[in-house]
Amino acid sequence: MLRIRNLFAYYGAVTALSGVTCRVREGEVVALIGANGAGKTTLLNAVCGLVRWQGEVTFQGRSLAGMAPEAIVGLGVSQVAEGRQLFAPMSVAENLELGAYRRYRREERGAIERDREWLLELFPKLRERQEQRAGTLSGGEQQMLAIARALMARPRLLLLDEPSLGLAPLVVESILATLGELRAQGVTILLVEQNARAALKVADRAYVMETGRIMLSGSARDLLQDRQVTRAYLGRDYKEFTEGR
Repeated sequence: MLRIRNLFAYYGAVTALSGVTCRVREGEVVALIGANGAGKTTLLNAVCGLVRWQGEVTFQGRSLAGMAPEAIVGLGVSQVAEGRQLFAPMSVAENLELGAYRRYRREERGAIERDREWLLELFPKLRERQEQRAGTLSGGEQQMLAIARALMARPRLLLLDEPSLGLAPLVVESILATLGELRAQGVTILLVEQNARAALKVADRAYVMETGRIMLSGSARDLLQDRQVTRAYLGRDYKEFTEGR
C-alpha cells in the first residue's frame, strides 16, 4: 500500500532523513520506534507532504511527489499529529465534522453520519461530550477525538504519531486496543510510538529508526525479543525482559 524508497527529508539545510526505505502492506499495523529526534515524525510528515523530500513515496501505486497535503488526504491518507492539534475552542461534534470536510463535496450526508455514529460507538466517551469544547477534554479524550476526526476522512491508511504521549497507562492501553478494531474495519495503520513495548505488542511488523535511518526491521514478535532492541528501547536487559514476560 505505502512504499518508501531512498527517502531524504530536509528542514532548511538540515537533513532529517537519510535514505529511508520501508513499506506498509494493506491490512497491517506497522510500528516505527526509536528515540526522540530519530526522524519518526519527519517520515510521517514527508508522506503527508508537510516537509521537503527527495526519493520515492507511493501510495497504492501512485507517487505522492509534489502533491499538496489536502490532495494526499483525498487519496486516503490521514494523520493524527503528535500533541493532538485539535480545534480547542470548537466542540467535539464540530471537530468531527471538520474531519470529513472533503467528503461533503462528493458524498451524501447520510454516509458521513453513519461513520460519525460508528466512531461514537468506538469511543463512547465522545458521545457524552459532543457539545463540550475540545480544549476542555481530558488528555485521553482529546486523543480519542483526534483519532476519530482523522477517521472521519475515511482513510485507507492512518498515520498515528505518539498516541500515548502524556497519557496514563490504562488510557494508553484502551486507545491502543482500538487499533485491532480499526484494522478489522479495513484501516491500515502506521504507528509512531516512543513507548516501544506498547507499540510492538499491537504491531505486526516494526522498523527501528536512529538518526534519520532505518537500523533494524522485522516482525514485532521478533523485535520484542531482540537483545539490541530490549536494551536500547525497552529499558531492560534481554534476560531480565524475557524471564519476566
